[in-house]
Amino acid sequence: MSTGYVALVLHAHLPFVRHPESDYVLEEEWLYEAITETYIPLLRVFDGLKRDGIDFKLTMSMTPPLVSMLADPLLQERYVDHLSQLEKLISLEIDRHEFNGHMKYLAEYYANEFAETRRVWEHYDGNLVKAFKQYLDSNNLEIITCGATHGYLPLMKMYPQAVWAQLQVACESYEEHFGRAPKGIWLPECAYYEGLERMVADAGLRYFLTDGHGILYARPRPRYGTYAPIFTESGVAVFGRDQESSQQVWSSKVGYPGAVEYREFYKDLGWDADYDYIKPFIMPNGERKNTGIKYHKITNKGGGEKGLYDPYWAREKAADHAGDFMVNRERQVEHLNAMMGRAPIVVSPYDAELFGHWWYEGPWFIDYLFRKSWYDQNTFEMTHLADYLRGNPTQQVCRPSQSSWGYKGFHEYWLNQTNAWVYPHLHKGAERTIELSHRDPADTLELRALNQVARELLLAQSSDWAFIMRTGTMVPYAVRRTRSHLMRLEKLYNDIKAGEIDSGWLEKVEAMDNIFPNINYKVYRPL
Repeated sequence: MSTGYVALVLHAHLPFVRHPESDYVLEEEWLYEAITETYIPLLRVFDGLKRDGIDFKLTMSMTPPLVSMLADPLLQERYVDHLSQLEKLISLEIDRHEFNGHMKYLAEYYANEFAETRRVWEHYDGNLVKAFKQYLDSNNLEIITCGATHGYLPLMKMYPQAVWAQLQVACESYEEHFGRAPKGIWLPECAYYEGLERMVADAGLRYFLTDGHGILYARPRPRYGTYAPIFTESGVAVFGRDQESSQQVWSSKVGYPGAVEYREFYKDLGWDADYDYIKPFIMPNGERKNTGIKYHKITNKGGGEKGLYDPYWAREKAADHAGDFMVNRERQVEHLNAMMGRAPIVVSPYDAELFGHWWYEGPWFIDYLFRKSWYDQNTFEMTHLADYLRGNPTQQVCRPSQSSWGYKGFHEYWLNQTNAWVYPHLHKGAERTIELSHRDPADTLELRALNQVARELLLAQSSDWAFIMRTGTMVPYAVRRTRSHLMRLEKLYNDIKAGEIDSGWLEKVEAMDNIFPNINYKVYRPL
């Protein structure tokens, strides 16, 4: 019998970025990069583990915007074009480095990786939702949901209907794509406020995650800290993030991703290559961008020349780090078991895009960790959260503390001088959407307009836009997206009230913002 449990949780999320009205929008490549560098590499890991008889267990959120984009035929078609460009570029790179042994080795390595990416893509007919669903069906993967558009729930709690819509629409979307109701939810940004658990329970969800201090400052104080879930008075379970294991992986300064053998993220062929050579593979307006082809390793952190990357030694380092992580969890679980007198659970949540996109070797790390944990130790059991709750149905009842996993642990990152201007407009949009939820449509056109109002509010509420404004990267795009959804909502509201809906304009907006095709605007009616 295991001394304890370790649960990896990956949060797979991207904001809804889809621009059928334009041939090229840079931000659409967020999805294409994540497919190439994170989602397909993770599927390759899962396929390999399953092939080798390793009954792995992993919890993974897949947010409704991400699932919607992965299932979208237009974006699937554009991804194939994106991958074809990568294959064309790396073929040129192989020829260009014919007489440079190590560079040719790297170019051929990337060519093999892109070929394998295409093989997996075609194996699943371009439908990665179906690919992940097979591991949900086999109980290797516990896929949980998130807010409908990753809205920051504590900053909309004055409008309970808006919070409810984020939860309910997410659950309905999940069921449409995965054929069952979700059991758990990753609260957007792990942001919790007191009373939210009642809505989570009403939505039929069994558990959610919060940062460690959301559990540690619960009332009464949990006897086992973050190393056992707590139950709220509504019956919903809450899992807290373990700081020690999170920092080991998450931090580029003291964690694994900063190792000098690993690939350097910030040195990309798109910026390093001769301009005339790389021009066909960058932005149509001639501006440079990342291509995803990177030839250098981290080497040193004090500046100077970067050494050439070697995937062989990087993979060896990933194996070492996976072994180190496993040994540390063994010691942690043994110590906690002795202190607690029961089997602890160490919950280690991360953004999924850390693995592969930011930390290129991350999927190798996960692969080695599951293999080593399966063969080389019997101290802990790798589990996912649904399995753990099935086997441990009795826990302490507490009230969690308000929290998030953002800067300083509360709400400051999403409400500050860079983004505070958006909230009065979001609140007005929520008020108008709630007002329209009482309305009975006069005809099919008005029904479509009412449903589009609900979509536009949800899209405007995405926490990604406020996050981007705070980080200072791609700010014009985040501002434009926030304003465009609010302006569309305003026009729809005025047209509905005046009984003068522009059917041609509505059709164009429906084609662009086509998320949640079966949404019902009445989800905003008072609870």
